[in-house]
Amino acid sequence: MAEELMSKSCAEFTKLLGAKIQMPGGGAAAALAGALGVALCEMSANFTVGNKRYADVEPEMKSIVERAEKIRVRFLELADEDAEVFPAVSAAWRLPKDYPNRKEIFTQAALAACKAPLEMAKCCCEAIDLLEIVMEKGNVMLISDVGCGVSLCEAAMSSSAMNVYINTGSLKDCPEARELESQIDSLMAEYLPKIDDISGKVTLIVRRV
Repeated sequence: MAEELMSKSCAEFTKLLGAKIQMPGGGAAAALAGALGVALCEMSANFTVGNKRYADVEPEMKSIVERAEKIRVRFLELADEDAEVFPAVSAAWRLPKDYPNRKEIFTQAALAACKAPLEMAKCCCEAIDLLEIVMEKGNVMLISDVGCGVSLCEAAMSSSAMNVYINTGSLKDCPEARELESQIDSLMAEYLPKIDDISGKVTLIVRRV
């Protein structure tokens, strides 16, 4: 199922998400939110390209379209990658307490489960940087879409962080886990204020339009 997850229809995916099954879960939902957020950035830039009013920023907008597309595709890949590592974590939790090398097996599974959500958070940061540029230079008629994109990326980023913390939190005395937490903490500290700033500016613009 994992390798086909993001090829399912919205109806199929959300039905699976709500079902009493282990996957898909929050990781896939976070990735989809991020993909939707950066897709709105891509759309806003596309509507700027070819508009004579924005001819001076057309090369930059074309570049943003290409970069946003790559991020969108990567988000969908990460949804599947996140689903693929979950069975190992689930199996590690079920190991008897006295199972040989249980701690090492569990640690490696939990650390592997952090990889996709950490990359999702980084993709969110890239998407937010692009959304900020489109907000400042793109077609103002798409400004509300930019705001929606930022909100979706914020949700994806916060959700990705939670999916890192749930795994690292179970790893005591593990330097690798603390390093992963530090990376997420730094991303959140840098980008949450930027998200608030962009959202605030968009809100002012749309309330004037």
